[in-house]
Amino acid sequence: MRRAIVSYGEEQAEILTKKLAKPEGLAVGLKVIRPGKRKSFMDTKQFISAIKQISEEKGIPEASVIETIEAAIAAAYKRDYGKKGQIIKVKLDTESGDLVMTQLHYVVDGVDEEGYLTGTLPTKVMEEKPDPQDYVVPLPKLRLPLASRDRSQGDDQRSAEDNFGIGAIKYNPEKHLLLEEAKKKNKKVKVGDEIITKLETHIDFGRIAAQTAKQVIIQRLREAEREAIFSEFKGREGEIISGVVQRKEGQLVFVDLGKTNGLLIPAEQIPTDNYRISQRFRFMILKVEETPRGPVVLLSRSHPKLVLGLFKVEVPEIDSGSVEVKAIAREAGSRTKIAVASKEEGVDPIGSLVGQKGVRVQTVINELSGEKIDIILWSDKAKDFISNSFSPAKVLDVIIIDETKRYALVEVSDDQFSLAIGKRGQNVRLAAKLTGWKIDVRSPKEDLSHKEVEEQEEVME
Repeated sequence: MRRAIVSYGEEQAEILTKKLAKPEGLAVGLKVIRPGKRKSFMDTKQFISAIKQISEEKGIPEASVIETIEAAIAAAYKRDYGKKGQIIKVKLDTESGDLVMTQLHYVVDGVDEEGYLTGTLPTKVMEEKPDPQDYVVPLPKLRLPLASRDRSQGDDQRSAEDNFGIGAIKYNPEKHLLLEEAKKKNKKVKVGDEIITKLETHIDFGRIAAQTAKQVIIQRLREAEREAIFSEFKGREGEIISGVVQRKEGQLVFVDLGKTNGLLIPAEQIPTDNYRISQRFRFMILKVEETPRGPVVLLSRSHPKLVLGLFKVEVPEIDSGSVEVKAIAREAGSRTKIAVASKEEGVDPIGSLVGQKGVRVQTVINELSGEKIDIILWSDKAKDFISNSFSPAKVLDVIIIDETKRYALVEVSDDQFSLAIGKRGQNVRLAAKLTGWKIDVRSPKEDLSHKEVEEQEEVME
């Protein structure tokens, strides 16, 4: 019975390897060789169609899929016809279906008596990933720490043991070529060069080789898809994206973004939100990180730029540039102050954000679960801007105490005093964040001197 659930990437691998599990053997889109018949390929159109289908479904470049197929064929070839340590490369012509198989050698300086490479090692040799088939070679026995060895063994043995294995690469004639031998064929060759040798083409592989090819395809497609997702979302940091709540694990919320899942941590959540399964929200892409398990897209609902992004969607004047958002101060889930200015005569910046009958701003408020929004007119004059930032409270006067230290004193009437301060000091706190000034609020009845204001500031700090 066919499995109802397949592992990640296996569906794509099946498209290309469905034909390769036949008893007679070949893999990856090639015809099975039967006795008395010459070697030939499968229908190339069908093969290329499968590659294009994977490319479109997963958003992976077609060239990457072809590279994956070439790596799979190379793995299958090495399994049946290669030797341990060989570096096999395959080139597939997508138009004709022809295969070109080659072996790669790295030119190295020399070899010592114990069979380890000496001299300058090529960068590719140092960075080369071990071939899984090479693990058949017994690994060296673990060495005891220096402190636990017999001190009488001497420095010579200690030095040999210390150098063994770590940074030492064993010479393998299947992938290394000595400089002296390489110069017999080409005098211009130098250490680090790659020598390519053409191999006999084989397209008849056994079932084990076919399975090897399938595993290579699954792994490579998974890696290619991860890279595609990381590149796409990394370039979209700071953008607004829509997603559906997929599941909750404790306080963590996992969001379905289509191609991948996003993560909403508690610090980036709005306290008033109720994240129910299958509920759609808008998020800001805060950061994209690469991890061993794939890219992680960190989302935010509490970032001030989320408010800006939502207004950009609702207010075409911001996108066109006729209205500019100068500053935003936000306490997520409670209140936001946004300062706007007009770049064109006759355009009302506040009216543009509010919209007809408040439709535009109400849409943003609904998206933020009822968070209050104060839209403020920006001014390049500090007094006017500070006065406006206290909206909805009305300010009588603004006194600049110290322009260098950006200290200001705001006077309001008695009936506006509590409104100016706000609940738990929220209004004056957001006004200070928005303007970048340290602000004191007083009523006309209070008569504070300059020194008293400074002393009060020190106490508050």
